[in-house]
Amino acid sequence: MRSPATTKRITAANRNQWDASAKHHEQSDQWSTLKLGFGEKQYSVLDDIVSAGLTSAGVDGAKLVQIGCNNGREILSTFSLGARQGLGLDQSQQFLQQAQTLQAISGHNCQFLCSDIYALPNDIEQDFDIALITIGVLNWMPDLTRFFEIAADLLRPDGHMLVYETHPFLEMFDPESTTPHTPTFSYFKTQPHIESGLITYDGEKIDNPGKSYWFPHQLGAIVSAITAAGLQIAKLEEFPHSIREVEYDIFVGQSAQLPMSYLLQARKL
Repeated sequence: MRSPATTKRITAANRNQWDASAKHHEQSDQWSTLKLGFGEKQYSVLDDIVSAGLTSAGVDGAKLVQIGCNNGREILSTFSLGARQGLGLDQSQQFLQQAQTLQAISGHNCQFLCSDIYALPNDIEQDFDIALITIGVLNWMPDLTRFFEIAADLLRPDGHMLVYETHPFLEMFDPESTTPHTPTFSYFKTQPHIESGLITYDGEKIDNPGKSYWFPHQLGAIVSAITAAGLQIAKLEEFPHSIREVEYDIFVGQSAQLPMSYLLQARKL
């Protein structure tokens, strides 16, 4: 477990890189598609896997919180499944401005809060029916145990948590290597990957001062942190499809297929 001071320094560095990257994302075709899409009441970017998970967790009529909501596209999409109220949490003010734009277009009953997850305000509500965590959240977290403790505190008793994330096995591979199908990193690596440049999804490399910190977490560490936070795991499903950057598509459709994503469903005791 890292010290609070180290955690604060790392999350601040990551926030700066996300804020700097927001403009690039706003200039993409995807942003134009989102603005157009959320003009339709039933528009959703959620795939069938997470949609089914949310439905089984009782999303219809539920109050949801998404931790690491980015530009809000996923939390806003839960309203197509019947969500009653939503709160999106993220520490990037620049991405939350985009989220507020999409919320205004959609008209959905959703608020957004800019905060470091490790330093949430004391008066934040703690009666959510469902907590949603999706791709690209856990690996930015330097303290997994504390992260899930905080996430669990946001739920009412018997509330549900869904984690739809990249599979930890993928952290062993470098898709840009000359031998991408040969493991590059140890599965048990604990030190972060330190990167420079803007954070993109499309494989484009854009220089930017500053550094970001990406932490590999073993599946066992994720499961242990969730159960230690007072959550009971109901289901853990692994999938062969990718939900991360386009570079990782080279690992899809192999005869010896890697697990590439997973959906974990848990309930607060």
